[in-house]
Amino acid sequence: MYLEESGHGLATVAFSGQLYNAVDLRRQLVSHGHEFRTNSVAEVVIRGYLQWGSSLAERLEGFYAFAIWDVRRKKLLLVRDRLGVEPLYYYRTADGLLFGSEPKAILSHPYAESVLDAESLREIFAFVKTPGQAVFSGMRELRPGHELCADVNGLRTRAYWSLEAHPHTDDLETTVQTVRDLLGSAVERQVIADPPAGALLSGGLDSSTLAALASGILAERGDEALHTFGLDFVGYTEGFQPDEKRGSPDAPFVRELTRHIPTRHADVVIDTLSLMDPRKRAAVLQAVDVPIGMGDLNTSLYLLLQAVRPTCAAVLSGEAADELFGGYRWQHDAEVVRRDTFPWIARMDPRTGFGAALLDPGLVERLDVPSYQAQRYQEALREVPRLPGEEGEERRMREVNYLALTRFAQLLLDRRDRVGQAAGVEMRVPFTDHRLVQYAFNIPWSMKSRDGIDKSVLRAAMKDTLPEAIARRPKSHFPQVRDPAYDQALRQEVKELLAKTDPPVRPFLNAGRVRDLTHGERVLTMDDRIDMETIVEINECLIRYGARVTV
Repeated sequence: MYLEESGHGLATVAFSGQLYNAVDLRRQLVSHGHEFRTNSVAEVVIRGYLQWGSSLAERLEGFYAFAIWDVRRKKLLLVRDRLGVEPLYYYRTADGLLFGSEPKAILSHPYAESVLDAESLREIFAFVKTPGQAVFSGMRELRPGHELCADVNGLRTRAYWSLEAHPHTDDLETTVQTVRDLLGSAVERQVIADPPAGALLSGGLDSSTLAALASGILAERGDEALHTFGLDFVGYTEGFQPDEKRGSPDAPFVRELTRHIPTRHADVVIDTLSLMDPRKRAAVLQAVDVPIGMGDLNTSLYLLLQAVRPTCAAVLSGEAADELFGGYRWQHDAEVVRRDTFPWIARMDPRTGFGAALLDPGLVERLDVPSYQAQRYQEALREVPRLPGEEGEERRMREVNYLALTRFAQLLLDRRDRVGQAAGVEMRVPFTDHRLVQYAFNIPWSMKSRDGIDKSVLRAAMKDTLPEAIARRPKSHFPQVRDPAYDQALRQEVKELLAKTDPPVRPFLNAGRVRDLTHGERVLTMDDRIDMETIVEINECLIRYGARVTV
C-alpha cells in the first residue's frame, strides 16, 4: 500500500501475516486524527508507523513480517514478529538491500548470488536453526522480535522484544488457570480471524487442546461447528508398531475427541503412490528452498493441507507446545540434558550431524559439524536470561527451554510456514502467543514436571475439557509412513538421480555408502531415509537455484 497526502508521497508498506489488535490500533489512530481509506491491516500498519515511528512494533499483536519505505526520510524498515512465525530474509548488495519472505524471492534477483559455502552446509547438517542464518552465503534472516533500519548511513538492527527471566510467584492452581486463560485468549483471536480457521487434529494433547478450546468458543458465539482434519496412511493404524517416537496411532484418539466435542471432521488418508508423486515432491522441495531432511514428513503435511484447502484457508496447529511445557522425551532424559550440547542432537552421530552420513568422508572432515554445533551452542547459552541465584536443575532446564524455543521450534515453524503457504493454507500457532510464551518460560521445571509426566501444567489446565485418555496420552510425533514400498521407491529415486549425467550432488557423496543403501535389501531405518532424502533435496537445491558450492 502506498500512502500520500496533498500529492506528496509519505510511505509504502508490504505486509504479510495477521494482526489481532488491528481494530484497537485503528481506533487509537482515528483518535489521533488519521482518516482511513480502506479496511485493510496494511493501512493500520502504515498509519501506525506515521504516528509512532519504529516503536510501532511494540504495539503489535499477532504474527507478521513487513517492510516500510519512508519516502520522506529515504529509510527502509523491516520488522518481524516476536516468535518468528512469519519469515523475513534480506541480502545486502553493493548499493542497496533485497528482502523477501523466502530465499527464492531474493535469489530471483540478478544482484543476488546463489552460493552455498562451508558455513551453509554446516548449518544444514547441524540441525540447529541459528537465528539470523539464512544458509545461502550473503543472505540473512531477520531475527524474531527484531527490526532492521536501512538508510544512507547503513544497516542497524534492534531487538524490540525478547524472552525475560522473572521469578514465578503464582501457586500451582493460579499457574494452571493462567495458562488456560492465556491460551484460550490466543485461540479465540486466531480461530475467528479473517479467514476463520479450522484445526489439524492428531488426537495428541496439543492439537486436541486447540480443537476443544476453539470448538467451545465457536459454540458460545453460535457459529457453525469447527472443521477438523486428521492425517492417516493406508494400513498405518491397522498395522501399527510402536517405536521410540510414536507409542500409539493417532486415529483412535482423533475419533474419541470428535465424539467429545462438536466438530465437522474429515480424515485425510494418504497412500504411498501419492507420497512419491514427482509433482507433489517437487512442489514441496520448491517450497522449503534448502535441504531440511524431513522428506515424507513434509510431503504428507503438504498432501494433508491440499485436502484441507477446499474447506478452510486457515487452520490451528500445535507447534511450540512441547518446547513451552516440556513435551519432548529428550527434555526428561537426565543423561541427555546433562550433556554440553543442544539436547535434541545429543544422540546423533557426532561425526556427521543430521542427514550427512552419505557425504564424502573428506568433506565431512572439512565441515567439522561437531565444532560448528559447539560454537552455536555456546553462543546460545550466552543469550539465556537468568535469575540471580538460580542453580542446579532449574537453571539447566531454563537453558534447555530457551534453546528449544529459539533454536528447535524455529525449524518446525519454518517448515509449517513453507509447506502451508505452498498448499495455500495459513497455519496459525496459538502456542506462540508472546504473552503465553513469556509466562510459560518462567514456570519452574519442578512445576512443569511435578507428577513425573510431560506437559504436566498443560494437562492440568485441560483435564476438565478433554477425554481422560487424551489428557494423559504421552507425546507421539507426527506420523510417518511405514510402507516398505516407500523405501523401495526412495531407493529407486536416488538410483535414477545418480544415473543421470553429472548430477550436481555427486561430487559430494560417499559413492560406496550410497550404493549400499540403494542396492541393499535391508529395511531402511529412519536415519537412512533422512540421509537419502537429504541427497535428493541438496541436488534439487543446486539445480533449482544454480547454486555454486564453495567448500
